[in-house]
Amino acid sequence: MSTRTKPFWRSRWWMPGFCVFLGLLILAASWIGDHLDQGLGGLAVMTALGLVFLFGRRSDTLAGLGGPGRDERWQAIDVRATAFVGFVLISCLIGAWLYELTQGRDGEPYTQLCAIAGVAYIAAVAFLRWRG
Repeated sequence: MSTRTKPFWRSRWWMPGFCVFLGLLILAASWIGDHLDQGLGGLAVMTALGLVFLFGRRSDTLAGLGGPGRDERWQAIDVRATAFVGFVLISCLIGAWLYELTQGRDGEPYTQLCAIAGVAYIAAVAFLRWRG
């Protein structure tokens, strides 16, 4: 019998707790920005999402998204999904940057976000190449 314990992010409580934590961050930020009603709404939405993860454990999709049901197959799905999201986000950033330029503006903050994404990508490729 193995006494090895699962990491905390593989616990069934990880994703529901993380959702509530993000909801509390939304509440705090909104409260600071004098929009308490929006913060309470954000907390309610994130808490509801956490409850979906907590009580939807039998769903293979929720288990894969939430952490405890992940295996090699889910890791591969996660890598491909993350790459797709990255492609969509970078495409939107470039599109927004180009739109700003067509309006005679300087493209900020999209210029900075595109630069950060480019540097992060190059750093990740270099690190993974060096490591592997």
